[in-house]
Amino acid sequence: MATTGEEQQSQAGRHQEVGHKSLLQSDALYQTSVYPREPECMKELRELTAKHPWNIMTTSADEGQFLNMLLKLINAKNTMEIGVYTGYSLLATALAIPEDGKILAMDINKENYELGLPVIQKAGVAHKIDFKEGPALPVLDQMIEDGNHHGSFDFIFVDADKDNYINYHKRLIELVKVGGLIGYDNTLWNGSVVAPPDAPMRKYVRYYRDFVLELNKALAADPRIEICMLPVGDGITLCRRIQ
Repeated sequence: MATTGEEQQSQAGRHQEVGHKSLLQSDALYQTSVYPREPECMKELRELTAKHPWNIMTTSADEGQFLNMLLKLINAKNTMEIGVYTGYSLLATALAIPEDGKILAMDINKENYELGLPVIQKAGVAHKIDFKEGPALPVLDQMIEDGNHHGSFDFIFVDADKDNYINYHKRLIELVKVGGLIGYDNTLWNGSVVAPPDAPMRKYVRYYRDFVLELNKALAADPRIEICMLPVGDGITLCRRIQ
């Protein structure tokens, strides 16, 4: 049955609450190609997150769909996530990895994680998650110093403080296995990475733009990885460690 103009506007409004960063701006495509295959638990978490005042921080539904498929394709089992928020991408990961898979999840705000935790628990995947509250860099440094985690991660997803992306990369390249993937989120950064420096931008976009540009240049020049920048969500760059 065809929707009325008012219904379409209502659907668009719901999409825009969470899909604001995504390059996929067609509500019709979300309704026909993304949402129908979205697990019920992820839909519940997406709608819960849409009510949160910081919902701009969430992973878009199309990117969640991509991450879930990618993790299955590479048979990821031991994973890491830096930057969790309410856990939408975390849930996508937890649903994709096997029953005995593990996710080391780190975020400075446990309260946001606990907002989505009941949904994750109801989905039956909370046992796969080891959540640590606080800055990730000290944890990464300790893991490297211990020497027991070198090359041990199949997949690492980073969606955190952009001004530390370079610092994360310096450490994560030692922790991901050869042939494993690191995914850096927001590498198109609202399209600002290709905008003229004097183009109008929101204050937070302008502030982090140079850090994202620095990361993109560093990844392109890093001989230890192969890279692929994908126009999914707000841009995600996949780095495959080759040495």
